[in-house]
Formats: sequence, structure tokens, C-alpha cells
Amino acid sequence: MFGGFVGFNNNQGGDWGENLLNKVATNTIRHLFTHSEFVEVAVRCNPSSKLLQGTIDSFKMSGRGLVIRKDFRTEEMSFETDAVSLDFGSVMQGKIALKQPTQAVAQVKLTETDLNQAFQAELVKKRLENLSAPALTEISGGEVVSFTDVELQLLPNNQVKLLAKANWSDRSVPVSLYCTLAVAKRRRIKFNDIKFEAQDIPDDVRDISQQLTDTLGSILNEMVDLDRFDLDGVKVRLNRLETKGKVLLFSGYAQIEKVPTR
Repeated sequence: MFGGFVGFNNNQGGDWGENLLNKVATNTIRHLFTHSEFVEVAVRCNPSSKLLQGTIDSFKMSGRGLVIRKDFRTEEMSFETDAVSLDFGSVMQGKIALKQPTQAVAQVKLTETDLNQAFQAELVKKRLENLSAPALTEISGGEVVSFTDVELQLLPNNQVKLLAKANWSDRSVPVSLYCTLAVAKRRRIKFNDIKFEAQDIPDDVRDISQQLTDTLGSILNEMVDLDRFDLDGVKVRLNRLETKGKVLLFSGYAQIEKVPTR
């Protein structure tokens, strides 16, 4: 009767617990994202009876087209935990509560399109617009400066090309740079070895453009900090990144104190 209540047939035997946890975990994780094209959860527990005691061997999630905070899309995301100790009673209530923290190995894939869309997010735009740093106002004659129309291109060997426009009053100056992406302190994305790309810039504004490019590089290096994106109870850290064609791949881990609900 209980097997019928949770929607699984009796011939699945002890697997009903795994199936129930898969269903609850999938629903929980899906609600962490503004939108998701696909989410799949797989629980490994051998023997299945261990689940009744609140112990599973591993917990794996795979997702595609996951949108975080309305504007930040990931092409693919996956993580797999170590052994997990949880309160099975919470699963019966449609929730997941950990008895103790766990770690998960994580991988994230972002497309070039995803990255450029992120530059249009309000959270990012507010760090690039109406800037009054002395290095900028000296160029603009005291006016605030905004960097807009950002276009990022992924290149081999972790390199990127970035184009943008610096705007103030009725003036607009293009900027262009090459740099190498790197991980710093496992939580920051750094734009290293920034080089001004003069060939993209008209001769009459190259000097100004180079100054603006140097300042933009400094701004970018203070902008991407994973602590700003941590979910409640989950801390993410990066081990490495790699550009592969028009895709940026991240690998790292997550320290999970509790399963977030939003």
C-alpha cells in the first residue's frame, strides 16, 4: 500500500526509497533555478536498506539550461557528492535535510552566448555603469563613465578577447583587450596579462582607449567573486577552468552545509 502511495510498484522492492529520494531531490533542485531545461538526480545506495537509516553512497545531479537569478544561464552543470547522511523522515515530507555537511565534485559548462548574456544582467551592469574612479574621470573631464556593449569572445589556451564602449556625456570610445582567464584563491576569476588591442581602435582615440582599457581590466578583476553567488548553505570553490571552442569549462567542488530551498 505504501509503495502505491508514493507512486511506485511493489515489484521495485527496496528501490522505492531511492526512487522517492530521486523525485524529492529533483523537485528541490529544480526550484533553485529560475528556469531549467533538464534536471536529473541519481542516488546510489547499496544495499537500499541503508537509506532507511539515512545513509547513501553518493548523490549525483546533472542539469542542462539552468538559469540562476533570472540572468545567469549555464549550458550544463553537474555535481556528485561523497557519502551523505540525511534525515530520511524529511524525505517522507518532500524535503531533504542533511545530518552532517558533505562535499560534492562539481563541473559547469558555459557557452560564449551564456557569458555575453551575463554581461547584460543588472547585477553585472551596475558594476560597469556610472563609474567615478579617478582614473576614469581624469579622462572624461569629471563625468561618470559607463562601459556598455560588452562582447566577449572565447579563444584557445584560456584566452579571451573583450570589446566594449566607454561612454560619458555625448562621447563614446571603443575599447578592446586580450587577456588570459585564471582562478585565484579558488573563488575569483582573474583577467590576467591584459593587452590593449590597438588594431580594433581608430587612430584618433587610441591613446584614450588604451587608458580606458587598462581601467576596465582592473574593474573586471574585482567583479567575479563566487561568494556573491553562493546559495544558502552551499559554498562553491574552483580548481581549474578551460576554454574549449566556444565553451568555458569550470571544475571544482561545493561544500554543502545544508540543502538550500531557494
